[in-house]
Amino acid sequence: MRIAVTGSSGLVGSALVRSLTADGHQVVRLVRRAPADPDEVRWDPRAGTVDTASLGAVDAAVHLAGAGLGDKRWTAGYKRELRDSRVLGTAAVARALAAMDPAPRVLLSGSAIGWYGDTGDVAVDETSPPGKGFLAETCIEWEAATAPALEAGIRVAHLRTGLVVSEAGGAWGRMFPLFKAGVGGRLGSGRQYWSFVSLADEIAAIRHVLDHDTIAGPVNLTAPNPVTNAEATKAMGKALRRPTVFAVPPFALRAVLGEFANDILVGQRVLPNVLTDSGFTFAHPTVREAIAAAIAD
Repeated sequence: MRIAVTGSSGLVGSALVRSLTADGHQVVRLVRRAPADPDEVRWDPRAGTVDTASLGAVDAAVHLAGAGLGDKRWTAGYKRELRDSRVLGTAAVARALAAMDPAPRVLLSGSAIGWYGDTGDVAVDETSPPGKGFLAETCIEWEAATAPALEAGIRVAHLRTGLVVSEAGGAWGRMFPLFKAGVGGRLGSGRQYWSFVSLADEIAAIRHVLDHDTIAGPVNLTAPNPVTNAEATKAMGKALRRPTVFAVPPFALRAVLGEFANDILVGQRVLPNVLTDSGFTFAHPTVREAIAAAIAD
């Protein structure tokens, strides 16, 4: 297949591109700068433009671009950037794909389990209602921005990704150095549920959704066994053979991360029912296995 990918330089995007090209697919990377390689095409999410003339016909598109949630402290300005990078970028891609002739068969558009808000101890799946708060509201707008593609008859799936377990980047990647230094520990009470996924399972799940024409709408990209932050902390300490006696109090998180700290301290017990019901098998269904896979990479 010929597949357009945004966010190809990110943790998930770069791993997806490697996986697709290794299997012989032709990947066209949408970049926000002047193209430097033959497989690159320019797009401008803020201006709402995609160079579809250079893009040419594609069978599918995977849209993963967006400002990093944990990259900066959540000021009012950065919250605006988080929202705009997702909503405006998704709208630009959806409109461009809808106007193409022929249009691609499928659009897989990034989203997040933040859509569910704070679920506490309650398990939720793709049939559950949205939550409240900045992340939930952003995710609702983010997913709604794919409407032009959906109206054009393109199959659209929303990839609601959990915490990706990898040393290479993302929120979990920031924890590995702390735990290796022996200063890792639970965050807040530690009782909040974390819905994680190994990087390998994240990529395999995206490929699964790409290949299964019957999968559309929200898809939770999370392992089937969510754990509490305290359980994840214990698993990290055991895997790295380091103590986990430290605890980060809520006020310290808020001082460093701003409002984003509130989303780290809430629980999200998210189940991947669409994936499992469609026959997907996780290589790393437990947090212990996901951490081991990250260390082995």
